[in-house]
Amino acid sequence: MDTDTFWDVIEAAQAGAAETGERFDEVLVKQLADRPRQEILEYAERFDELHDALYRWDVWAAAYLIGGGCSDDSFMDFRAGVIALGCQWYQRVATDPDSLAGHPDVVQAANVRDRSEVLFYEDVNYAASGAFERITGDADAFYEAWHGFRGAAAESVNVVDMGEDFDFDDDKEMRRRLPRLAALFLGLNP
Repeated sequence: MDTDTFWDVIEAAQAGAAETGERFDEVLVKQLADRPRQEILEYAERFDELHDALYRWDVWAAAYLIGGGCSDDSFMDFRAGVIALGCQWYQRVATDPDSLAGHPDVVQAANVRDRSEVLFYEDVNYAASGAFERITGDADAFYEAWHGFRGAAAESVNVVDMGEDFDFDDDKEMRRRLPRLAALFLGLNP
């Protein structure tokens, strides 16, 4: 599955969710379960590549501001949430995480006390395994197939360049690096 096809799958799930009122992740699992197992594995591979590409300090800082904090696990969920937004938003965030200040859900979240759910979409991380479970009835079927698909490569640890680390609790630094998000979530006064 190439990247364009991956985004077609995401957009089809978005459309299905909008049409039925079901949760995006549930529609995504259903749509993946209608595909051959090989395509589900290829979807998972593209998902991991796109997910890993957002593993950067500047994206984490955006998640930190939007979520009012962000652990390692929450950052996984945030990156899945960015993917769930679709190709256009994904590309914006990959280019400039501060662009999330223009997303309607993020703007709305700035006025909500408990905003931990905005863009933090854990279940999207497990869509491929959910599709396999739906097909096979076995919760472990995906991981067995994944190991066969990726072999030792799935277990290797790649060193990722996360960019320059900085203190997310330093409001001045956050305002400098993510001015639009900082204005939303830290207020306008320095």
